[in-house]
Amino acid sequence: MAPPPSPDLPLGERLLQLVKTLQFAWFAGHLTLLLSLFRYSLSWISFNYYSRLGQFTYRTAFISAALTYGIVVYKTWRARQKVGAKYPGSVVGLLSDENVQYLAMALVWLFSPQYPLALLPYGIYSIFHVATYTRANLIPTIQPAKPAAAGSSPGAKPVNPLAEAIGNFVKTYYDASMSVVSSLEILLWVRLLLAAILFQRRSWILLALYTAFIRARYAQSNHVQTAFGNLEAHVDSIVGAQTTPPAARSVWEGVKNGARQFHAMTDVSKYVNNGSAVPKKTS
Repeated sequence: MAPPPSPDLPLGERLLQLVKTLQFAWFAGHLTLLLSLFRYSLSWISFNYYSRLGQFTYRTAFISAALTYGIVVYKTWRARQKVGAKYPGSVVGLLSDENVQYLAMALVWLFSPQYPLALLPYGIYSIFHVATYTRANLIPTIQPAKPAAAGSSPGAKPVNPLAEAIGNFVKTYYDASMSVVSSLEILLWVRLLLAAILFQRRSWILLALYTAFIRARYAQSNHVQTAFGNLEAHVDSIVGAQTTPPAARSVWEGVKNGARQFHAMTDVSKYVNNGSAVPKKTS
């Protein structure tokens, strides 16, 4: 993340320099997403999510998501162009970038029927992105750190109380929130599966696309793997009960075997970096 403007400049010039950056557009996109999500939530609670305002805020949220992830993808592409680097595995390598995945899904949701659950993972990510940018850029721009007081230790850095509180919030809740995101993404897949079974509009197309997304997330995210592991253990405990019919156990074993076969058949590491594994991420 780029440093804030020089504290020696007047406040107006510091703010002007800040808003001219592509990074500020990224921040504004995440902030707009959160505001849109909040307003859409009010429409959803009042069962007016198909009203003109409800639809507007829903679409605006995904436009903002596409903007923010598009900026990250563009900056990554530009950085690679400067050093002459290419994505390993060509198209497959490009699609293995999680920012490309979230950008693609934001565009899919933008042009699909409403699935309110799809907004929540983007909203949780945006909370932390807005918090991090506010701490690292916005606060130092508006209220630059003052010189260290006489007698303080040479290595001590002046700390803004609000920035420190934001930093503590991110450290405390980030991992737990990423686990929540993973669970929400799995729940959304179940929601799409039910929609496909009921032959709702575009549900089979969405299910196929989102299955590919979840498969990619599973390959890259420890949180997603943990969420699937917890789900499997929970269902195992239910199916393993003595009162469970043998037929139900057989069905569950068939589901698990099918999932393992699907995992093996869609192993992206076979096509990227000559078989080396795709780097896993904690988000």
